[in-house]
Amino acid sequence: MRRGFLLIALTAGLIGPAFGFDFEPVKPMDVKAVNPALLSDIYGAWEIRDNSGKRRCRIELRKDSAIGGNQVAVAPGCDKAFPAMGDIAAWRLLQNWTIDLVDPLRKTRLRFETPDDRYVALGAPGDIAGMDNFLKIRGKPGAGQK
Repeated sequence: MRRGFLLIALTAGLIGPAFGFDFEPVKPMDVKAVNPALLSDIYGAWEIRDNSGKRRCRIELRKDSAIGGNQVAVAPGCDKAFPAMGDIAAWRLLQNWTIDLVDPLRKTRLRFETPDDRYVALGAPGDIAGMDNFLKIRGKPGAGQK
């Protein structure tokens, strides 16, 4: 009986990580080769919104380095609007202007790609639930938080 329980527990532990979202590999952006004016526009205030615009989360993508990428400031209450934001510790800029938000273990938790004129959220369904827009905004992180 004990062996059966142990086997189930071990199997569950091995299978568990397979349910995480597997992001396709994307190379980091070579920021030294990018026009500084284009690059400077990526830094600053951004906002994640749901389709209605009622749930919002402001973040600031900073230029300074951090463990796992660059520094990010996540406004208080973002984890209430979008629970995955409570785990975000850094961000990365990848080729094609893709933006990854990463957790303290340096694992990509959310990815925002821009196949056309707006950013689209990619990730585990529970992490991106309700995320409809990721927009560059003017203003300070934390303002207009819901």
